[in-house]
Amino acid sequence: MSRNEKAARLAAFFVSEVYGVPHLQLRELRRTMASIAVYSVKGGVGKTTFTVNLAWCAATISRRETLLWDLDPANGSGFLLGVDPKKKRTAGSVFDQTRDPSKLIQKTDFPGLDLLPADESIRNLDRQFNRIGKKKRLAKITERLTKDYDRILFDCPPVLNEISAQTMRAADLVIVPLPPSPLSTRAFEQVIAEVRGSGKGHPPILPVLSMIDMRRTLHKDARAANPSWPIVPLASAIEQCAVERRPVGAFAPRSPATRSFAQLWTAIERKLARR
Repeated sequence: MSRNEKAARLAAFFVSEVYGVPHLQLRELRRTMASIAVYSVKGGVGKTTFTVNLAWCAATISRRETLLWDLDPANGSGFLLGVDPKKKRTAGSVFDQTRDPSKLIQKTDFPGLDLLPADESIRNLDRQFNRIGKKKRLAKITERLTKDYDRILFDCPPVLNEISAQTMRAADLVIVPLPPSPLSTRAFEQVIAEVRGSGKGHPPILPVLSMIDMRRTLHKDARAANPSWPIVPLASAIEQCAVERRPVGAFAPRSPATRSFAQLWTAIERKLARR
């Protein structure tokens, strides 16, 4: 048994132990496709780390066929998943419909988890969307990918432009990581406005308190003010994702960080099931 398979079994065990829901039962909550955007207008909130770890949970805990679509030209998701970029910069061709997105999808080392990587060709993606003039181009491409995937997660750049607008139209749920700070509060208000501005039937928002350290007064106050929000702690294991180039559950399955992402993913699946 490979180390990734061992990590998958341990993660599934933790879901059952901590939340009282057998991991396979999560698959039965809903067998429809869903797209999930991890988004913030503020950088440095752990957005890419969230996306990678939640995608791993989708594939490993829920056993969903999962695609992580990186919309940030930095290609941070690819780095954290240990997928080295190809020399050809072709990510932008997907949106011009000059290339089938399935031709650019790469397998990862984790069963059930694929990556549609980013590269420098999407650095001006907002201009590309404006030039194309199709308000639901991303949503239409996502819809075509649903024949192969149960869960599609978008790693979104921290912008307020046509990229974010397209993402809101394509997403069924928006996850917003929020470290406790006045700037994060302001950023969350901007996210709410952006999501609501996407039109009728906009996706629901799930705020998540991230980088929480309950030894700090500001963090304790943020938790007390939002007791129903999921939390992801400030943890060295999460920081090690960039060193290991693997999701935290793949190398530290017994850590509180893995438990927190598993709990968050369980909340996401249940929220999607109520659609």
